[in-house]
This record gives sequence, structure tokens and C-alpha cells, in this order.
Amino acid sequence: MGQKVVVLGLDCVPPSFLFGPLGAELPNLSALVEGGLHGALRSCAPPITVPAWSCMFSGRDPGELGLYGFRTREAGAVTQRVVHSGDVLGARVWDRVGAAGGRTLSLFVPPSHPPPPIEGALVSCLLTPGADSIFTEPRRLGSELRARFGDYRMDVADFRKLDGAALIAELSTMTAQHFDIARYLYTREQPDLMLMVEVGTDRLHHGCYHLLDPDSPAHDGSDPLREAAVDYYRTLDRQVGEFLSSLQPGTAVIVASDHGARPLHGAIAVNQWLMEQGYLCFEEEPTEVTPAAALSIDWARTRAWAEGGYYARIHLNRVGREPRGIVAEADFEAELEALSEALGALPGRDGEVLSHRLLRPQQHYRACRGQPPDLMAFFGDLDYRAIATVGPAGRYPIVQEHNDSGPDACNHDWDGVFVLAGARGQRRGVLEGAAIYDVHQTILGLMGIDTREDLLGVDRSRGELRGAAGP
Repeated sequence: MGQKVVVLGLDCVPPSFLFGPLGAELPNLSALVEGGLHGALRSCAPPITVPAWSCMFSGRDPGELGLYGFRTREAGAVTQRVVHSGDVLGARVWDRVGAAGGRTLSLFVPPSHPPPPIEGALVSCLLTPGADSIFTEPRRLGSELRARFGDYRMDVADFRKLDGAALIAELSTMTAQHFDIARYLYTREQPDLMLMVEVGTDRLHHGCYHLLDPDSPAHDGSDPLREAAVDYYRTLDRQVGEFLSSLQPGTAVIVASDHGARPLHGAIAVNQWLMEQGYLCFEEEPTEVTPAAALSIDWARTRAWAEGGYYARIHLNRVGREPRGIVAEADFEAELEALSEALGALPGRDGEVLSHRLLRPQQHYRACRGQPPDLMAFFGDLDYRAIATVGPAGRYPIVQEHNDSGPDACNHDWDGVFVLAGARGQRRGVLEGAAIYDVHQTILGLMGIDTREDLLGVDRSRGELRGAAGP
């Protein structure tokens, strides 16, 4: 086996932060950037935590994996449930490393609850239901970690509802525990591959992004909380530095984020629009703002409905697929085309033209497993979220200023970050054109593991590196 590899995943970190002015506050991360390859890392569609980390660590696209967001539909159902580790329809990198005789330490990688089998050790992710849940593999490891580090802090509860100061304090405590666990287990396990995902950066951005990005409409450079937000990053960087000091000589280090972040300019009430256009019908019209899923849908008249979030998943009520489908197979393509054309023309709050990105999974992915939507709508190309609530017709705006599930300071963005340092024969400089699937191939390349599978991505540890300087 080749080099040992450590991947430090920083959820939701955009290139403008790590490679911009904020980088000056982060000496340990900046040393990796300056000593290795770095560049923007194009995420998958959708650029959302659960599918994105799974794509990064599998070399498969979301359709192949059957992952389209944090939630999934059961076959024949119209409702959703939270994704679990068993929903990942493909091998991940620890499976391939184990098959090659290596050991992996996987920490906090979504989705990893319930803890899946692994040759090595695993601590599950933010989807762990609670501190009393089974959260490790092997199972006995959980009681040891509780005794040493206290109850497992898998996430910060209600992070969108906490005020900024309380959120940053909770994140600092959680991140410190995560790195304590990482240093302890890495030193003990001495794995061939270690994967770690820190979700604290994502939670910071959803609560406080406006404090860090001058381009945010809500940015106020004089806000006293800005220094606290920057200090979270400084603390994270110190934790990274302490961890790096424990690595075995010759270990290659990859720093990557699953997606970036960008200012949130508003939200599109997609189910409200579907209702007002006659696609979505209820047995009784809503008299107050209510999640569409909480109302009685008249399926005999409903041709389409949507789920909200960072993007909209839109489903036609198709005969033979949905329990009470009415869109005939012969009409499906025409219905979907007309719906796409109408959605593409939705204006912004002031009537301005928005650049919506509309994708059809069957055309975008190499395969579509699980229960894909019929249309994926990225409103304003991620300037706007999609919200699923509805209200009284004509009195609940289609285009809104705020999210419906609590305050949110940002939306996700298409580009995360990629840094590779410590690879044998290391090249240094700016890497252009990197994609999220490259991380998986680069891990395998560094470790000298060959696979005959038809996987996506490029091994960035060797070969042509566009934009990269020589050694």
C-alpha cells in the first residue's frame, strides 16, 4: 500500500474564505495551501451535505447512489424520511480500502448512522438521533468515548434558532470535542486512511454568514459578533494544527469541503406557485401558512407537488408510480416540459429576471436509483431557496425574503475547496477544474489502490494538473 492519507472535511467552506483574506487568520490551513495544490472544488448537483460527502467518498454521482438530499422517499410513497447509512447504494472509499487490506478511521462522515461495517473504526455523523444512540463501530467504542469525552455532540440542536453568540459558543465546544476524539483515535488506531468531517463551519455559516461575507445583503462590518465568528475559524485552525502535529511522517493531507456558501437573497414558495397554477390541489384551501405536507392533498386533481430546501424537488403525480397518480405515461414528457418552461420564467422580488438552473435527473446522472424527483430547480442558481409552505391564494407571496424553517444567513454554493499537501512528488500551485469526485480517486491514487470500477473523478496526485506549478 502507498501513502497514508488524512482527509479533513470542512463542511460548507467556500474558496473565498480559505483562499481569501480570512486565510490570513488561519496559519495552519494556509501552510497546507501554500505548500501544496489548491483550488475550487466543484460540488455535485445538488450541493447538499448528504449526497455531496457521499459522492466525494464514493466516486459515484447522486443518482447512482440514490441520494438527492437529507430526506428520501420510499418506493410508492409521497412522504419523506431522513436518510440513513443504508440508503447509500454504492461502496464508499473505506470499503475499497478494507478490500485492499487497509484500515480506515471514519469520523462524522454523513451519512453514517446507523454505523455501517468498516475495517477499522467509525464514529457516526450529524444524523445520529441522540447522545444515547449507538454511534460507533465497533459498538463498544461508544462507551469508551463517552467515558473519556462526555456525551457525543453530533450537531448543535436548533442551530438556526440560536442567537449568534450562543451558536458560536456551542459550535466551539462541539468542534473541540470532535478534534479531541480525532487525535485520540488517530493516535491509537494508526489508520491507513482517516476521514473526518467537521460540520461546525456549515452551522456557523447558516447562522452567521453575513458577518463574514461583505457581499451579503445583511453584512455589517461593525457588528461586534463578527470577531467572534472569525475567532471560531481561528480556533478551528488551531485544532487543525494540533491534529497535524500528531500525524505520522509521510502522510498526505487533503482538505476539502462538500460545497460552498453564498448570500441568500430570498426564497421561492414553489408549492404556493404550483397551487396557484392549478398543479397542486387541496381538499380545503389553506387559510394560514402551513407546510403542504400537513394538509390534505386532493390527489385526484393534483398533477405535481414539491419539496423545499436549498433547491426544489418537483414530482409529477404519475400513473403507475404514485399511489393515486393522474398524469398518464403518454402525457408525462409534455407535462414536464410545460412545467419546466413556466418555472424557468419565475421573476425575482422586484420583477427582475432570475437565472434558474433546472435539471432533469434522468438526463443529468449516469443512473437514477432510489426515488429521484422529476425536476430539480435551483432558483436564481442558488441565490434563492425553495420553500414548501403554502398560504391563502393571492395573499402568500411566491417570492419571499425569508426561509420558512427558521432564519438562514446563507444558501449553499456550487464550489467548495480542495487542498492536497504532503503527496510524494508534490506539485504546488493553483489547481483548476477540480470536481468533488476527484477526492475519491486521489485518495486511491495516493494509497496505491487500483479499482476496475467505472468511477467518476481524476486522481489529482499525478498526471496533468491544470494550473499547477512545478515542484
